[in-house]
Amino acid sequence: MATDLETATAVEPVADFRARARIWLRDNLPPAPPPETESYTEEAWARARRLQRTLHDGGFAGLCFPAAYGGQGLTPAHQLAFTEESIPYEMPLLLNVPTLAICAASLLELGTEEQKRAHLPAVLRGDEVLVQFLSEPRGGSDLAGLTTRAERDGERWILNGSKIWSSGAYAADYGLCLARTNWDAPKHRGLTLFLVPVHAEGVTVQRIKQVTGSTEFCQEFFDDVALGPDAVLGRVDEGWDAASRLLNHERAALGGTSPYTSGARPHLGGEVDRLLRLARDTGQLDDPRTREDIGAARAMNVVRDQLIDHVTAAITSGALPPSAGAITRLFSAENAWLQTDTAVRIAGSMAATRAPGDPADTEKIGLDYLFRAAWSLAGGSTEMARNVISERVLGMPREYAADRDVPFNQVERGRR
Repeated sequence: MATDLETATAVEPVADFRARARIWLRDNLPPAPPPETESYTEEAWARARRLQRTLHDGGFAGLCFPAAYGGQGLTPAHQLAFTEESIPYEMPLLLNVPTLAICAASLLELGTEEQKRAHLPAVLRGDEVLVQFLSEPRGGSDLAGLTTRAERDGERWILNGSKIWSSGAYAADYGLCLARTNWDAPKHRGLTLFLVPVHAEGVTVQRIKQVTGSTEFCQEFFDDVALGPDAVLGRVDEGWDAASRLLNHERAALGGTSPYTSGARPHLGGEVDRLLRLARDTGQLDDPRTREDIGAARAMNVVRDQLIDHVTAAITSGALPPSAGAITRLFSAENAWLQTDTAVRIAGSMAATRAPGDPADTEKIGLDYLFRAAWSLAGGSTEMARNVISERVLGMPREYAADRDVPFNQVERGRR
């Protein structure tokens, strides 16, 4: 029996698919909104769900998800063609990360048949939004050192603890939550991944206001949240393996190698057209230093795109492991820093003190700069990405950890 991939490739070549997508996008989606449009309001989330439903009804949702779960069963080449054609149009970008590229991709890999059939079609229709419940207030980058716990109560699990820095949790339906289920095992071996209803009794979501004014991130509190056995994603006490796979999808999403996202990818560092407009509007386009800066930014984007293509092809062929997504995740962070720093250098004081008559883009440049440090942390810190590259891609020895193989209930932990 032919697979979805074989059937899709045989039925519709990428060039024909691109032409069909170009016509459909023109006839069914509105133009892309201005970049300064607020993107984390309740209205924005509702609109993203509607746009996702439009894609679904038009046959363009979940291009690389199997048809059995509501997708199209196409190839990454089809997804790339659709993404390129969709850039001028409004797309449900809010659903790319983490819902589609991280959580749904992890559910596809780890879920039971019942879980996949229950949730993936709903995600692709825009009926469900999924988020991650991973980081903890006292955890830092040591994800395996988490203390949120899930305890057995007959066939149920009772969840208690707190998670933080969860993007879009206030607008979500389910969260993929990593919790400790065995305190006698070493920290990497006593974890379980759960699919938690965000609106379940005992779940409290609080939004966090950042220095930029955004309230995208949230903290969650779990107080005796009852979960059924069908909430377990993967195997009990083997949650670190499940989380590692999820983190591979996260690095792929933030590094640009995920086949599950559609539309513009601003988190990869932005495009140079913005810098050209800024230089022109501020009268600096003929300045040699400014032109050199824009050239360097353009060169980084060219390298970024080629690196994404190379790493994607290598992971797809098996020449590199999935953890190689850390390479593009790291490069995309460094590129985002360069693009942001270049924009601030060109804008000068206008990035902080925009006055009447200044270019409209300068206000967003200042806000982007305030958010600059986030790219050191999103998708796991850049330091962790370097560890992943050295240990899992290059095969270098793991760094020493004093708590390795020590039962977690014997590990010394900081006290308040």
